[in-house]
Amino acid sequence: MRIDLHTHSTASDGTDTPAELVRNAAAAGLDVIALTDHDTVRGHAEAIAALPDGLTLVTGAELSCRLDGVGLHLLAYLFDPDEPELARERELVRDDRVPRARTMVRKLQELGVPVAWERVAEIAGDGSVGRPHIATALVELGVVETVSDAFTPDWLADGGRAYAEKHELDPFEAIRLVKAAGGVTVFAHPAAVKRGRVVPEASIARLAAAGLDGIEVDHTDHDEPARARLRELARGLGLLTTGSSDYHGSRKTVGLGECVTDPEIYGEITRRATGAFPVPGAGGPRPA
Repeated sequence: MRIDLHTHSTASDGTDTPAELVRNAAAAGLDVIALTDHDTVRGHAEAIAALPDGLTLVTGAELSCRLDGVGLHLLAYLFDPDEPELARERELVRDDRVPRARTMVRKLQELGVPVAWERVAEIAGDGSVGRPHIATALVELGVVETVSDAFTPDWLADGGRAYAEKHELDPFEAIRLVKAAGGVTVFAHPAAVKRGRVVPEASIARLAAAGLDGIEVDHTDHDEPARARLRELARGLGLLTTGSSDYHGSRKTVGLGECVTDPEIYGEITRRATGAFPVPGAGGPRPA
């Protein structure tokens, strides 16, 4: 089985629609894919309706959190999307995205970058506007070469010249909310140092004690020494270890299935979840 547990669609900051995403996942030879758009579950219905035969969808979301001044992302899997407390927190985060993006555009303009809010909104479309959409506008203007190049202190990285804060969850509260909604939590790309400051291992231990289920180890932003350290940390803390592409379509160069999760780990995630169940595909033929 080939299992990719971290992908994005146009419901947040990916470039594939949810339907395109699942078709592309099947064409890439995946057996299981998780749709984990930022702070939203809006793409799930379309993805389920388009699921090809032989592909299973894990519903989820990537929750925006902050701990001791450091931003972190928490992957939440198979939770009840209608649980009111968690739904309310996701809405608060989403509602703060537009004012935050407008502030970052204004800061860029003050730095002499002729980026227009109208263009950023056009790039975001119906998705939850965020830094990748602004980064795409910077690529179009020739300010940076790639989207990843915009996530530096010069531009959009945490604490960068054009960075602006938004409403973010306390990760301990996020873990509690996801657990109460029957879900499973995995810390996304915890050692992605090129994105900015990372949470120290002592804080990961605190999150594990609070009920964190796992950490994402195999990720393109982690080099081999980082992966080895994370595996050792997970062993010591009794955490699951996952692997995923963090696919964003054409917005990044990473392909579907570039990193994958062990089937035994996937089985344990599904055993722990009580809020929702993986959805087997039957919406259309699997690409040859």
